[in-house]
Amino acid sequence: MWHLVDAKCHFQIFHRLPTTIMIAIGDSLPAVTLGEYNAVEGTCAIGPNQIKVQEAAAGKTIVIFAVPGAFTPTCSAQHAPGFVALADEFKAAGVDEIWCLSVNDAFVMGAWGKDLGTAGKIRMIADGDAVFTKATGLELNMTGRGLGLRAARYSMLVKDGVIKELNLEVGGAFKVSNAETILAQVRGE
Repeated sequence: MWHLVDAKCHFQIFHRLPTTIMIAIGDSLPAVTLGEYNAVEGTCAIGPNQIKVQEAAAGKTIVIFAVPGAFTPTCSAQHAPGFVALADEFKAAGVDEIWCLSVNDAFVMGAWGKDLGTAGKIRMIADGDAVFTKATGLELNMTGRGLGLRAARYSMLVKDGVIKELNLEVGGAFKVSNAETILAQVRGE
């Protein structure tokens, strides 16, 4: 079931691109490559790992939640911390991995993950070129506000690379993409 909330954004800056075809429940994840921060050796960053999405999702149950940007207010204060707090409950319910996705580079996502304490709980996935975001049609056009193309705020349940649940926020809301909602869906509640 696809969950959609209609809400107005306080700043009126979130707009879906009108010509985009959006991914739906029952669709497979796109065949794209994303990035993930790799640890630092001494004072030098090793660089981002490349993640082939379809390969990484094969045979796994994954919860993906996307945010418009790392270090942004709602994302940092509510959205991501909810998943950090419930990470053990997701694992107990059969989720193999939790991915946080944003149109940021892998270094920013790595720093944000360190700040949030996501190590061992959430994979901080960088969609630096917005390839996943564009392929799924789950983007926000925030051009004119200095933010460019961003990922919409959503959560999804993926089993063996196929989307089983999709909770998309509209207009900057934070009502259905939270950790509690998708955890209830994982549990079949």
